[in-house]
Amino acid sequence: MAPLKVLICGGGIAGPSLAFWLSKLDYDITIVERFPSIRAGGQQIDLRGQGVQVMKKMGIEQAVRSKVVDEEGIQFVDATGRRKAFIEANKSGKGKQSATSEFEIMRGDLCHILHDLVKDKVKYVFNVYVTSFQQNEDKVKVQFSDSTAGVFDLVVGADGQSSRTRRMLLEPDTPDPFRSFGVYSSYFTIPHQAGDLNMGTMYYPGGRRLIFTRRNNPHTLQGYLQFATTSNDETMNQALKKSVSEQKELFAEIFQGSGWQSNRLIEGLRSSDNFYAHIVGQVRMDSWSRGRVILLGDAAWGPSPLSGMGTSSALVGSYVLAGEITKHITGGSSDNIRVALGAWETSFRPFIDKVQNVSPWFISCMYPESQLTIRILHFIVWFITTLRLDKLLSNLSSDDVPGWDLPEYPELSAEE
Repeated sequence: MAPLKVLICGGGIAGPSLAFWLSKLDYDITIVERFPSIRAGGQQIDLRGQGVQVMKKMGIEQAVRSKVVDEEGIQFVDATGRRKAFIEANKSGKGKQSATSEFEIMRGDLCHILHDLVKDKVKYVFNVYVTSFQQNEDKVKVQFSDSTAGVFDLVVGADGQSSRTRRMLLEPDTPDPFRSFGVYSSYFTIPHQAGDLNMGTMYYPGGRRLIFTRRNNPHTLQGYLQFATTSNDETMNQALKKSVSEQKELFAEIFQGSGWQSNRLIEGLRSSDNFYAHIVGQVRMDSWSRGRVILLGDAAWGPSPLSGMGTSSALVGSYVLAGEITKHITGGSSDNIRVALGAWETSFRPFIDKVQNVSPWFISCMYPESQLTIRILHFIVWFITTLRLDKLLSNLSSDDVPGWDLPEYPELSAEE
């Protein structure tokens, strides 16, 4: 019997992770990526909890460690640059990670690690995306942007928060499953200068704004300008659909003259060639699949950067999906594909429900309004770290999502 044919839309993190596990089953796997090559861009991400367990199962721990960002921790500063508090990274390999994980890595580096892991086991097609699909009980017929077509047993949309696959999967009158937090964020890099420290630096100007920098190499600095509104701001939503230059000026206007190194970052923002801005929020769906088409990673549940679990949930979700497929599909028959997908949701959704539990109170603390609130926040962080209560809490807790154990699937042994 012919091997199952699987199409994965998206060559980022979730897609190649799933491809790795399914390649162990000798499936015929194709990954289509709408960009001309693996994207080397993106900001700093991390792995935590069960995501670290899956990373180790994939056999890529040493590759990841070779690319980790050596960040000492996160400092909080005032408008003059004076340190008000410092959260040290937990690099002990034990207990709960701090704001800086043991496995901090640039998104592009992780994408390349995953690509190298599967490039000889699957077929990659770049500069192509799915334009439409039709499915019946047995197959999914797919049309591609290069006017070719294909027939597959399973189609996986792992194409990010703004997933094209998701838009095609949902009925035209279905409300957008993306739920905004009312937070708007921009990312870019600027040239390194003398005095830049090997740590993250957070500065609160007030007015629910945050300036954040991180240093991942000797030559550049990652810049983040973020601000929060009291509700989903439709004016801002529309502004982020405008040209990149207009988006840059929007953030420049909001942060101009706001203290610390704001003017330096705005100057760097305007000249940056990798500026990106988006709305921070979550994708919430009652079901991640319809028939033989399924969504994965940010396309399905995008928990947002505020959860700290976006990358980890992509790795864990891919592993569990492949595991449930091994349990319910035997040989080359795809008859039980819907059963496998249903079992995957039953097993994995409790994990995502907890990961997506980002409270409004947390968002308010992350983006304080008044100078009084900022001083209180600085004092609380200083008090906790000075008394080393953060170390005590770290030793007594874990980054694992509580109440959810990573399943074991013997068929997915990492041994090749």
